[in-house]
Amino acid sequence: MHERERHRMILSAIEGRPVATVQDFAALTGASEATIRRDIALLDSQKKLRRVRGGAEALKAPLPRAVAGESFGTLQGRNAPQKLAIAREAAALCADEDSVIINGGTTTFGLVHYLTRLRLQILTNSFPIAEHLLQHSQSSVLLPAGAVYREQGLILSPFETDGIAHFRARRMFMGAQGISALGFAESDPLIIQSEQRLMRQADELVVMADASKFADRSSFIIAPLERADILITDERIDDRAAAMVEGAGLRLVVAKLETRSEA
Repeated sequence: MHERERHRMILSAIEGRPVATVQDFAALTGASEATIRRDIALLDSQKKLRRVRGGAEALKAPLPRAVAGESFGTLQGRNAPQKLAIAREAAALCADEDSVIINGGTTTFGLVHYLTRLRLQILTNSFPIAEHLLQHSQSSVLLPAGAVYREQGLILSPFETDGIAHFRARRMFMGAQGISALGFAESDPLIIQSEQRLMRQADELVVMADASKFADRSSFIIAPLERADILITDERIDDRAAAMVEGAGLRLVVAKLETRSEA
């Protein structure tokens, strides 16, 4: 990683946390601790942060920055019937006593309506999902450490010490802002960092995305298509997108809308 990019990541990370260690920055950037110490010294000399024993601190008390993307409330009503159909298919993969990860998002939020009768161990970085499950299910719910981003209803941290590494899941359910031949995309690097840490803790990755996501684009790729095991979408998916998904080796599940008699 280029020095300028490391510095950008270090300064971005310190904005959301008053103090961070050399080890935190090394884990975030993939650089050696010696390199990070040199970076901190340089940034300190430039008055961009303050060097402290074992790490660095922000020059002033930080406030969590906003993450890119529309708010949870704005997105919740968009393609709502398709999202519920997708969630119904995803929930059918779960059984009592499973350990699962549910990433924050309006499509994954639909899962809460179908998990109320199951006893699961659930790790989620979504405040709305956690709140609903605590009120309406018998599942145990765990949250990672981090700052709360109200607009998206997410708990995010740029650091590895957020507790995620201590949870192991049979399956992770994840949404995506966009899907292309390059992979699954999101709107913000901080969201991607959190999702990638969550992905490492699951044996199987299930992506839940309505068909409109194949037309959406984003600059930040979370993972290539081949990283997922199952993709659940709706009946509006076209043949080209379906062929792309299946060509990548994923199991494609097409969720049908409930009829009135089924509702």
